[in-house]
Amino acid sequence: MEKISHITTLGNLLNKSKLAIIGEIMVIFSSAFLLFIILKPLAGENVLYKLGIIWCINVLMLLLIWLGNKLRGRNWADFGLAFGRITSKEGKRVFSRSLLVFALGISAYIMGTFLMSQISGMPETADMSNYEYLNSFFMLVLTLCGVYIVSSFGEEVIYRAFLINRFTELGLDSAFGKILAVVISSVIFGLVHFEWGPTGIVSTAMMGLVMGIFYLKYKNLWILVLAHAYMDTLLLVPLFLQNS
Repeated sequence: MEKISHITTLGNLLNKSKLAIIGEIMVIFSSAFLLFIILKPLAGENVLYKLGIIWCINVLMLLLIWLGNKLRGRNWADFGLAFGRITSKEGKRVFSRSLLVFALGISAYIMGTFLMSQISGMPETADMSNYEYLNSFFMLVLTLCGVYIVSSFGEEVIYRAFLINRFTELGLDSAFGKILAVVISSVIFGLVHFEWGPTGIVSTAMMGLVMGIFYLKYKNLWILVLAHAYMDTLLLVPLFLQNS
């Protein structure tokens, strides 16, 4: 009974205390950073191991986010992730909206790379050297499967649903506050892509800004997950064709 009481108390704190929410955000991201510090030396120069580390970090963050929701007495639906059967009409609506988000997200990414090249003279593309291993169809399929689960799904949960909702709960619940929450989450999203270089950071941040705005508009994370999957496919397939 005492254990249940402690869990209930923690859940109430996460629901009501801004300090507890800040603590949750710090625990999740500091745990991810600590895991990165521990595992990075083990990867050496092996690009596959490096990619695996990123996937492990995202899975850890997803588990911690799930735990936070569980303690709060909430579920994925609170993030706009409804599971279950949908009508044909709803499916078509989600698909068409995902194409719109995809087009605007890619446009924002391209704009980011263009701006960086004009302002600083840096390379017009992000550093994608870590994907040189994509030289066979098997590796392409394996990578896409992992990316769809860990990046397309995972990153939208972490950097859109989780961060925007938590920042909103910290008091950014006005119209301006929600936009500010989107901007902050987008900056964080860009920074975690630091291995792509400065151009990659800016480009992904701008893409994240578009994704965050549409998260506020549609309240349906599946739209963003699909759009993100299209982007990842558009990124990886040309790299495979280039390397093979």
